[in-house]
Amino acid sequence: VQLQASGGGLVQAGGSLRLSCAVSGASRRYTVGWFRQPPGKEREFVATIRWADGTYYTDSVKNRFTISRDSAKNTVLLQMNSLKPDDTAIYFCAAPVNESSSAYKAPEQYHYWGQGTLVTVSS
Repeated sequence: VQLQASGGGLVQAGGSLRLSCAVSGASRRYTVGWFRQPPGKEREFVATIRWADGTYYTDSVKNRFTISRDSAKNTVLLQMNSLKPDDTAIYFCAAPVNESSSAYKAPEQYHYWGQGTLVTVSS
């Protein structure tokens, strides 16, 4: 399984960005999660999309971020609106070891990781 994240950049507070995670070697049933690592901090959960039961978000991004899947392209998108300086981080997409995994929000539950894309939100 390979994942490739893209779409990061510099944006002003209040702006929007859309991140894309291209997935190869895995079916559309795979759980895919987005994580981020702010400067000087540990990696943290942002959102995940699971075939069985939908989408989950960390509280700080609810009603601002939307995770979705483009099944035709086997790509998982993260639409980020109303961005804040605190959203500044390297964003990673990740997938668990297999399709049946119940991975949720712990980074340890994910086995495959993309290379990360930098999002910088200026005030």
